Parts: sequence; structure tokens; C-alpha cells
Amino acid sequence: MPTEQSPLDAADLRQRVQLTIDAALDRYATSVRAIAPELAELTDALTALLAGGKRVRPAFAYWGWRAAGGDPSDDEAALRAAASLEFLQASALIHDDVMDGSDTRRGQPAIHRRFAGLHRESDWHGSAESFGAGAAILLGDLCLAWSDETLLGSGLSASALERAKRVYDEMRTEVMVGQYLDLREQARGGGSVGRALRVVRFKAAKYTVERPLHLGAAVAGAPADVVAAYTAYGLPLGEAFQLRDDVLGVFGDPAQTGKPAGDDLREGKRTVLVALAVERATAAQADLVRRLLGDPGLDQAGVDALREVLVDTGAVDEVEQLIERMLADALDALATTDLEPSARSVLADLALAATRRTG
Repeated sequence: MPTEQSPLDAADLRQRVQLTIDAALDRYATSVRAIAPELAELTDALTALLAGGKRVRPAFAYWGWRAAGGDPSDDEAALRAAASLEFLQASALIHDDVMDGSDTRRGQPAIHRRFAGLHRESDWHGSAESFGAGAAILLGDLCLAWSDETLLGSGLSASALERAKRVYDEMRTEVMVGQYLDLREQARGGGSVGRALRVVRFKAAKYTVERPLHLGAAVAGAPADVVAAYTAYGLPLGEAFQLRDDVLGVFGDPAQTGKPAGDDLREGKRTVLVALAVERATAAQADLVRRLLGDPGLDQAGVDALREVLVDTGAVDEVEQLIERMLADALDALATTDLEPSARSVLADLALAATRRTG
């Protein structure tokens, strides 16, 4: 493994994170299977889920550490700390899919659907759906515990762990209250663009980019000006990342996104894209959105009709412009910050990849 900071190991970060996750999963699987062999159902499901993913959060944490001048001798420990974010992300995804009633995740059945299927195939008593939801909630809770375990067992010094844990705790609070704000917006039937952007900030932007960068800075023992610079770069980039996700959730290729086309429309997600469209819609367009958005049985004709409203109101164009403005703000902040040059270059590349992706 690399022991000095160079841009040459950027491409293999995803593989290194996967190896770290696999090693941790082996330990956790051995532990729970010692309690009862059937608990392999839980760890097998998690192994399948964690076999995929973009590894966005570990990338920002690791390169945030590198850019802040992290000690090269701590490379492996810093990587393990960054990889712990994948267990936190798994917890959020599993619980999010239960709340949204999602059928798929990363091209396979969502965890609660997987366990509902196990219940039906085994011809067990009671409701398969209730069993699936309960199993998914518990597995999500396990992931939350294992995220802590992975961080605390990373091999970082006690002082680095103390700094990192403060950031970790703030991040977990923010993403959970962000999830509640999102749930509340859907229950209310959506509202202003400002409220939708607030959900984006706390459910996604801070958790996806800003806080992972802060985690890397904390591990490196970076000064306050670097932390502030990471906020100036990370917040607009995180918001742009989620806005791109919202566009892909409606218009993306299922082969790239891992979810059926228009699935966000069936789930009734009250995104910035939808809020902008409703704000600008004619009476007929607004009525169509009210009738179709959130219909779990929405067919392709319905998806196409809603897509047409999003395009015709100018909402899609406005979101694309927002993404470009936010990206420019992030890159400007990065360019004016004193960071390790090769790592800063990787962070610039990550910004482009996050906002111009197709899946």
C-alpha cells in the first residue's frame, strides 16, 4: 500500500475501500454468526449491498485528509476511518428505502424487499412486508453500530479519534434530522423551493461532501481555515451532487442508476426539481402533478407526462444552471485555498465527477 502522498494511487481508492469493507464485514459476520447461524441472512444481505456504490464519502474524507497535509505514515488508518462512512451510508440507504417504499437499490432488491421475499419463500407466519421492514430497520441499526466500530478500530491515534468522533457525531445527527425533514415534506405534499433546498443541505450536501471533508481535516489535525475552506467547497458541491441525483432520479438510465426510470416520481419525492416545476406550473400542470406524483402504480405514460411538466416549466433548465453555479462556487473556493497540490487536483476532479455523472 502507498506510504507517500502522490496522485498515482487515486484510481485505486475505490478498490482499497472495498478491501477494507470486506475485511470489516468478515469480522462482523463471524461475530454475529457465532450467536446463531441464521444471522448470516443479515450479513449476506449487507455484503451484497456493500459490493456496489460510488464510494463518494470515503473519497472526500480520504482526499480531504491528504489535502490537509495528513501524515503519510497514517495512510492505512486514515483509509479505514474513511471507509467507515460506507457503513453509515448503508444504514441511511436501508432506512431511506423502507421510508420511501423503494423496490430496488443498486440494481438489486432493496433490503426490506429482500427479506420480505425470504419470508414468502420460507412460508413463514405473519406479514412478509412487516417482516421485511423490521429486518431492514434492524440491519440499518447494525450498520450504524458498525460504522462506529470501524472508525474506532481504524488505528488512528487517540487524539485524532477524539477530533474525528466530534465530526462523526455531528454528521450523523444532521443526516437523521435531514431524513425527518424530507419525510415531513413528503407528508405535507411539498412546498417552497427554499424548504426543498433545506432538505438537500441537511439530508445530502453536508453528509455527502462537507462533513467527510471535515472528518479528513480532523484526522489530519488541520487548522480552522482549512475546515472553513472545506465548507466553502463542500456545501455547494454537496448540493449540486444531490440536484444531479434528483435529475437522474427522473431522467436517468436505469442501467446507470440501478433504479427503474422515474422511480422518484412514483415515490413522490419532493425535490427542488419538483418544487420549481410546481412554482412555475399552470393550473393544468399543477393539477397533473398533484394527481400523478407519488402514485406507486405510475405507468410509463404517467412518467412521461410528469417529465414533460418538469421540462416545459423550465425546472430542469433551472436545476442544471444551479448545478453549474454551485460547481463554480466550489471550484473557486478550492482554488483559493492552501492545500497539498496533488490532492487538491484530485478534489477538483471529484467535483466534476460528482456533478457530471450519469449514474
